[in-house]
Amino acid sequence: MIRTGEEYRQGLRDGREVWIDGERVADVTKHPAFKPIVDVRARIYDMAHEAPYQERLTYVADNERNTIFYKPPRETSDWTDKVEAVDAVMKDIGGVVTRVGDETIGEVWSLIDGRDVLAEYDPRFADNVDRHVASILDNDIFHVSANTDPKGDRSRAPQDQDPDMMVHVVKETDAGIVIRGAKYETAAAYADQAFLKPTVGAWTNETLSDYAVGGIVRMGAPGVKHICRSGFAGRSDPADYPLANRFDEVEAMVIFDNVLIPWEDIFFYRHTKAAQHVRGTLHRYSAFPYVQRLLYVADMMIGAAMWNARQTGLDKLQSVREKLADLVCYREGINAHLTASIAMAQKSPGGLLMPHQSMLYAGRVHACANLPAMMHIARELCGGQICVTPNAAAFNAEGSGDWLKKFYTLNDQWEAEDRRKLLAFARDLLNSDYAGHRLTFVQFAQAPHFNHLAAVYNSFDFDGPLDFVRKSAGLSDKILSDKVRGAGK
Repeated sequence: MIRTGEEYRQGLRDGREVWIDGERVADVTKHPAFKPIVDVRARIYDMAHEAPYQERLTYVADNERNTIFYKPPRETSDWTDKVEAVDAVMKDIGGVVTRVGDETIGEVWSLIDGRDVLAEYDPRFADNVDRHVASILDNDIFHVSANTDPKGDRSRAPQDQDPDMMVHVVKETDAGIVIRGAKYETAAAYADQAFLKPTVGAWTNETLSDYAVGGIVRMGAPGVKHICRSGFAGRSDPADYPLANRFDEVEAMVIFDNVLIPWEDIFFYRHTKAAQHVRGTLHRYSAFPYVQRLLYVADMMIGAAMWNARQTGLDKLQSVREKLADLVCYREGINAHLTASIAMAQKSPGGLLMPHQSMLYAGRVHACANLPAMMHIARELCGGQICVTPNAAAFNAEGSGDWLKKFYTLNDQWEAEDRRKLLAFARDLLNSDYAGHRLTFVQFAQAPHFNHLAAVYNSFDFDGPLDFVRKSAGLSDKILSDKVRGAGK
């Protein structure tokens, strides 16, 4: 089935406990910090029902219409369909959203590949994976991910500090397990459910297996508390900060205060091998939409910089064109990695079609590592006026408005209001609090940079370069010992 935006909003009115700026939120669909981004998610639901978008955002199987986003990928067209669906959404909403569901469903698909590992401990847990993959698809659930614990003092083992620093099991009952702890999560306050799993840490020790737990947690379940960071939406005039006021995806520290996870919602429990497997394959699919989002960030930087250069005629300068070309190379580098990862897609252990792993992970490194430099170039091209231009109110006020219109009007094509809008957009994209927040989010949302590089190292097949050099250099067969081979992997 496909939900409507209103059905999604109704689902959020489940009595969930959400706090922001010291205030208990009565209704996240109406609160000024959440309403804009809830409206964006509702808009995506509604698009699936509209004639211009329905064929691109949905498909029919067994007389049931479902969302393209949650369809497990089994052939190349499944990925190209998802690319086109994301493209339709981003262009309709006019911005970039990261946590709307399609980018986190891949973490559940990776569990399909780990069924044997999960079944090794308890076959019920493998069956739970199958049921939840189907449930998310069948019910069009807004599904997010819960990864990062507060962790506390990382030089100390979890049991040597407040045990709640990492989510763990405190009790086992006939109905399920009871957990305590906390996770940081984007969009949890306005999502239906989250896939909770352990972060990297000392839980790998068998004696600490209470920390090796994963499953589905309902975001409105008793004991789940969302303590959100302060929002960007509503702080300022949307005319001055158009992105922050529409696309702020509020993060929360989600507290689990003795929360019951029913047995049917558990994927693994007291199983460190399963926890290690999940961490090792977590982004196998989800890295694709994550990197794809940055394609649209690159487009926004290129568009803002090019419009700014054109309005003043600076696009005719070779030095300006070179900087614009740098932005294009960044954008096309992302596009090339995404395209190649689909074209070279690999069958997964569970029979799904996963993007070519080393190509995808290398694309993630390219997109994330170069983003700060590309923002710097875009900022240079937009110029210093993005930090000195007065707000919209000054343009509209008697006494200041006429002066600003005089000095911000360039010619018949570029009058003051369009220039002001372009500078406000570029400021919010590159210079604002929101811009800084998004940069940090991108750099840590799928683990920090060193983990991105580790994924490249672990997914790349080194045999080709090793054999190439061995033959080219005329090396002897003595180097083919297992010990030497192991060192190269």
